[in-house]
Amino acid sequence: MSTQVYEEVREALHEGRPVVALESTIIAHGLPRPRNLAVAGELEALVRAGGAVPATIAVIDGVAHVGLDARRLARIAEDPAVRKLGHRDLTPALATGATGATTVSATAWLADAAGIRVFATGGLGGVHRQWTETQDESADLRLLSRVGVTVVCAGVKSILDVPATLQRLETLGVTVVGYGTEHFPGFYLASSGEPVDWTLRTPEDVARVIRAQDALGGPRGAMIVANPVPVAEQLDPELHDRILAQGLAAAKEKGITGQAVTPFLLEYLMVHTDGASLEANLAAVRGNVGLGARIASAYAGA
Repeated sequence: MSTQVYEEVREALHEGRPVVALESTIIAHGLPRPRNLAVAGELEALVRAGGAVPATIAVIDGVAHVGLDARRLARIAEDPAVRKLGHRDLTPALATGATGATTVSATAWLADAAGIRVFATGGLGGVHRQWTETQDESADLRLLSRVGVTVVCAGVKSILDVPATLQRLETLGVTVVGYGTEHFPGFYLASSGEPVDWTLRTPEDVARVIRAQDALGGPRGAMIVANPVPVAEQLDPELHDRILAQGLAAAKEKGITGQAVTPFLLEYLMVHTDGASLEANLAAVRGNVGLGARIASAYAGA
């Protein structure tokens, strides 16, 4: 695989210093321009403030980059032709010289290949509603059963089937822990109402679990650290439920199915909550990135 590890990231990994992987899809496809570039810089700054080195991941001109300089980060943010790449898209993207932003699955794969143990993002993909009819499930889930990364996130997107997603993660052997909570977060919401089996309360607790994974060996698999958005910054639960129900009905009426459902619902929520869902999303991402840096630092012994 044609991969280039940014010099700062390569040196940090070689010296055993903390590194946090960041996805690039939120930059290219998740935020309006020009705010997306400002947020990209803000997230990298949050990683540094937590004592770690940021490694934003993307594919540029057929080369997978683990860590981006300012020029490449700006290209991912500003070029409307940047594609969206899951892990299944990486090989054709590299072979054809494409440029694309990496989703959770592609970022986790490339981070794992580079030896990065902590990855911070917003929310995971999961099992879609009406799975029995559509068989629609995010590639994130199976990929996470194959990589040894710790993923700090705010749960899975609340437009999905959260109980089914948790069941699927259990089946795949992916460890799920709540960070300071006994309930799995709901992305825009501090709680989905679904319980978690394990609760950890400090970055050092999480680092001990990662070290236990190292010592145990055996089958590889990610650990999901489910970190809820602060209650004060969550989307109003009543507003969330009402707009989501309207969005689901609108998608059905318009005949929107399959992969088109998620972007439709996310856009519907943003428009019909007057941007409040986007702000809750960003609050979650900021919290996850900061926590990811503290976990990476604790794991590195910093």
